Amino acid sequence: MSEIAGQTGLRAGATAVVNESYSFACMRCGHGWEQSYEIEHHTDAAGHEFVLYVADGKVVPSPLSKPECHNCDSHVVRIMRPGRVASARDAAHRPSRVPPPGGPVSAPTADAESGATADQEQREHHHWHLSDLLHPFQRKAS
Repeated sequence: MSEIAGQTGLRAGATAVVNESYSFACMRCGHGWEQSYEIEHHTDAAGHEFVLYVADGKVVPSPLSKPECHNCDSHVVRIMRPGRVASARDAAHRPSRVPPPGGPVSAPTADAESGATADQEQREHHHWHLSDLLHPFQRKAS
């Protein structure tokens, strides 16, 4: 997300410049966008450090403090790592993979039901007890 640039291209008074990119998604209207920022690190006359966010050559407020949707001016905006909006757009334009329809399914006939053996009927109607279920987990006595 961040990359420290060399000392080239620093504005007056900047000690370092860090490039960061973010993806944004409005939770109100669904608009999504991405923006890259140059974060300039400065020191004021009193020795306190501060940063300036620069986007498209203009100083802008921090996108992390109170982002605003460019589409509907809402402040309910989700901030994500870069590339999330682009990957969502790519997925939306990709053809979806729909499984082929299944073939016809045959229903069981009455003849098949009447031909069940007594053993199968007994297993179907068997009443299970807790000891039956726990039997595979019991250790054998030595």
